Amino acid sequence: MAWKSRTRSLQVFDTELSADTVEWCPLSPSHDILACGTYQLQKAEGGEDAAPSRTGRLYLFQFRREGPMSPPLTELQRLDTAAILDLKWCHVPVSGRPLLGMVAATGELHLYTLLDNQEGGCSLQTMCSLEVGAERLALSLDWSTGRMDSSDIRVACSDSAGCVGVFSLSEGALMALSQWKAHDFEAWITAFSYWNTQLLYSGGDDCKLKGWDLRAAPSSPAFTSKRHSMGVCSIHSNPHLEHILATGSYDEQVLLWDGRNMQQPLGQSAVGGGVWRLKWHPSHQYLLLAACMHNDFHILHCQQALEGSGGACPVVASYILHNSLAYGADWSRVSLEDPAPHSPPATEPKESLAQSRGHLRIQYESPTASFDTSLEDDAGRYIPEASGPPPRSPAPVPAPSLGQDAPSLSCLLASCSFYDHMLHVWRWDWTPETSQQESH
Repeated sequence: MAWKSRTRSLQVFDTELSADTVEWCPLSPSHDILACGTYQLQKAEGGEDAAPSRTGRLYLFQFRREGPMSPPLTELQRLDTAAILDLKWCHVPVSGRPLLGMVAATGELHLYTLLDNQEGGCSLQTMCSLEVGAERLALSLDWSTGRMDSSDIRVACSDSAGCVGVFSLSEGALMALSQWKAHDFEAWITAFSYWNTQLLYSGGDDCKLKGWDLRAAPSSPAFTSKRHSMGVCSIHSNPHLEHILATGSYDEQVLLWDGRNMQQPLGQSAVGGGVWRLKWHPSHQYLLLAACMHNDFHILHCQQALEGSGGACPVVASYILHNSLAYGADWSRVSLEDPAPHSPPATEPKESLAQSRGHLRIQYESPTASFDTSLEDDAGRYIPEASGPPPRSPAPVPAPSLGQDAPSLSCLLASCSFYDHMLHVWRWDWTPETSQQESH
């Protein structure tokens, strides 16, 4: 059966400062709550030797469906903070309330509780904070609660000194359990295995993907992979399929892994841009959202690769309306039950990198302004080392496992881009061609 895919922008919001992370709340009844973090590098006065300052802002929004003429996103709160590098909601309630984690350029981990207010809305209130390390930037965080069934609440952080730390949360306070030097350069990302929360992954600018057994001394990793050819900056454990892990890198590759065999990935997909974030769909096990820096946002269908056929995962949808670095992206659990719009799709497929014409220069700017690398080939067209161009025509995609009572899929997503400081809320509709014809 052929499937029709279309994306549609619902609202665009100017965050004023450079936007780099977005997260929908995973807990009911707060699925309509969205957090967005920003990061602004301010050049210091006093010459080139003066240290720059980094400022940020934390936004809180609510998604409301009040009518076709009303913007669906309502701003509930904005908090001026240190520059924000990553946001993650805890997947289980803490003291009966949602909890948001934030890591900042000051090297601190902050926790905020989502509370109801007198106006009938909600707002974030500071619970606690902890310094991850002095004179470093805290770059990423992840909760151990990804399968939404954990009573042992821990949070892991990575930082610009190459360190990874694990912290416990008890009675509203954070306590350091362990911290160690994990990578030679920036440790861009860390993530728990959601099926074995004693296993922690990390990726760094030393091009290494590592696994750590938290029951053992962190002096040596459980494994080290050098399969990525550039810095590893995104990792996400699949909450639906045990042992499955997705990783992304500045080398523009998405790799899928079986955690029982880290010698060779199950699949490799060239997505045409440094992969800053990866997010598995909250309920559909084969759908993977990728924020691809210089090549927009894409949804990959990973069933064939995970079932052993190998090769690249086909891209089933793309959102290309951002005009700057694609950094933050997340799926919402809000149900979109109305049918797909009959208007033309908002986006058209982009020409692949290998088929574009003219001089193409790609710069990989670090979000922490710690490096700036230009990459191009002799012909003036950039093709990642040891990888082929993304396929122009995706391979046939198997129908998603939606069940007999769900003939189509409609999803709400949010994404943000850096230098144009924009937050987009958009929907993706995936329907069988027959359903489209019958509706007409």
